[in-house]
Amino acid sequence: MNDPMGVFCPDFLVGKTALVAGGTSGVGFGIAKALFSYGANVAVCGRDAAKAEAAAHSLGVIDGRALGLSADVRQPEMIAAAVAQCVGRFGPLDIVVAAAAGNFVVAAEKMSPKAFKTVIDIDLLGCFNVFHAVFTHLRCPGASLLAISSGHATRPVAGQIHASAAKSGINMLVKGLAVEWGPAGIRTNALVPGPVAGTEGMARLLPTDQLAGYVSSLPLRRLADVNEIASAALFLASPAASYINGAILECDGGSRL
Repeated sequence: MNDPMGVFCPDFLVGKTALVAGGTSGVGFGIAKALFSYGANVAVCGRDAAKAEAAAHSLGVIDGRALGLSADVRQPEMIAAAVAQCVGRFGPLDIVVAAAAGNFVVAAEKMSPKAFKTVIDIDLLGCFNVFHAVFTHLRCPGASLLAISSGHATRPVAGQIHASAAKSGINMLVKGLAVEWGPAGIRTNALVPGPVAGTEGMARLLPTDQLAGYVSSLPLRRLADVNEIASAALFLASPAASYINGAILECDGGSRL
């Protein structure tokens, strides 16, 4: 993990435990890698058991600080079982990231109710299931919950009504939990990544032949690196953000503008 400004002490997460649902690839894995690199015990969770194990192994299972878990966030009992495994291995949870997501481009009139429901179930219901399952296992006060949202939550885009509906729901879920769980010392926030290079989401949403034109329209004239998104997640999980609760942090290089 690059930290050119020396913002984070090298071991500021030693002794902490993090669970990253949807942490086997993309932004979720980038966040898991960052948390691990600063000393946290990290459990990465995904539907594919082999991918989860491979992700954990790439973090560093040798020293016992990484764990791969298999669960579908749409299934509360599976998430509960994965959380129990994580807690049984590492103890109470300090950081929980809900990063599982599903997306595709389709016009509203061509989208089936089943397709719409699938994205709602993975993104919004999945986020609730993860946070609900961990509540009694959080180390309080001081626990940090982080949901991965999207700019589509507030800025509609053609072919994305399913994602917009799901992510806008996540934003309000985060704010509601910040109010309800704040008194227990639990902070709940959301992170909104901008366009991130090398991710499946970018590949699905933006054809290669349109990439150059899109990048030229961005204020910073470039896509984000996964590490830049992970750094924002680290900040929200750190003591430096101890009074940030119910925030929707846009780490998008100004692309929303």
